[in-house]
Amino acid sequence: MAEDRYVTVAEVKEMLTEKNEERGELIPSLKAALMTATETCPLTGEQARELAAKVAEIIAPLTLTEYGRNSIPVKIADTLPRYPAEVRALFTKERGVVLPPEMTQQIIDAVNEYL
Repeated sequence: MAEDRYVTVAEVKEMLTEKNEERGELIPSLKAALMTATETCPLTGEQARELAAKVAEIIAPLTLTEYGRNSIPVKIADTLPRYPAEVRALFTKERGVVLPPEMTQQIIDAVNEYL
């Protein structure tokens, strides 16, 4: 059985591209998903995984829920935030967590490495 984990849009793009090449053609809903992923995600799957891993390392000292610890790095790799307000918005579900300005800047710097 496959493990449950969050995947980035870039990884979805790779999975759908692979299936499209295998089958020759995807069903219309998957074709639309592939088109959207291609248009909205400038990263490769490997780059997105690397970025998510860097962000996970940066936010490791925070006391986050399991949901936050697993989903926030993926959301950051998907949305590629460039401003502190965009980064802070991704932490809003984490009650009581205050993101230090230095950590916010580290996340923005990590994102900028991939833009």
